[in-house]
Amino acid sequence: MELQLPFVPPNRLILLGASNLTLSLRLVIDLMQQQIGGPSEVLAAVGHGRAYGIFSQVVWRGLPEIADCGLWRQLSAMELRLTYALLTDIGNDIVYELPVEQVLRSVERCVEQLQRQSAQIVVTNLPLASIERLSERRYTFFRNLFYPSCRLPRNETLSRARAVHAGLMDMAARRQFLLVEQEAHWFGPDGIHVNYWQREAFYRDIVRRFPDSGVKPEHRDNKRKRFLTWQRRPVFAFKTVLGRAIHCPQPSGQLADGSPVSKY
Repeated sequence: MELQLPFVPPNRLILLGASNLTLSLRLVIDLMQQQIGGPSEVLAAVGHGRAYGIFSQVVWRGLPEIADCGLWRQLSAMELRLTYALLTDIGNDIVYELPVEQVLRSVERCVEQLQRQSAQIVVTNLPLASIERLSERRYTFFRNLFYPSCRLPRNETLSRARAVHAGLMDMAARRQFLLVEQEAHWFGPDGIHVNYWQREAFYRDIVRRFPDSGVKPEHRDNKRKRFLTWQRRPVFAFKTVLGRAIHCPQPSGQLADGSPVSKY
């Protein structure tokens, strides 16, 4: 009887972000695999309203800060593997009223831990041009809708956004990772969420910055349905619901190509 060895994905994807990445998680994994190959071992810290440096709560659900969630403990216990990391949706920390220095420190902690894994890192900068286009009225409306506890006036939010934007540019130069600027035309009327019908083009533009595996996408597309479908949707390793802590073992999700997905 032939011994069946455990499935070992050829690469690892680390995906960090908030609402935009949450809505497009399956799409982003698929696009990254078209670029670098797959299946992949996926570790994702995502979630609506997610922040890098502070516990965030949306309605009744709470999630830990990305920079100190269970993903990092899990990653440090894993063997080294070819790793690709995308950090995006940076900016929620600002409207949770964290100081600029704390926002940047939280992002840099993530980058530092990824570089210990020799990860190829792509970071999206704040969509500054899109944010600056917001009128006082639109800013106040969307601030009250998405971040009801925030009381920062528009000029202070813009000032902090510009400072974080500049700080990420400095960090990219020091830490030697690829920083991608985001054009205003990708974003909807709130200035921070990618237009629904542009999501594939938006993420394809970002993902192409990762090194090409040399495998043509059409060769892979012939072997699977585009885009990858969930065999089992991932659930959070830890969250709070109405203040009650809920835990779930990881990986909790799986894609049709066998990629295991852990969600933190």
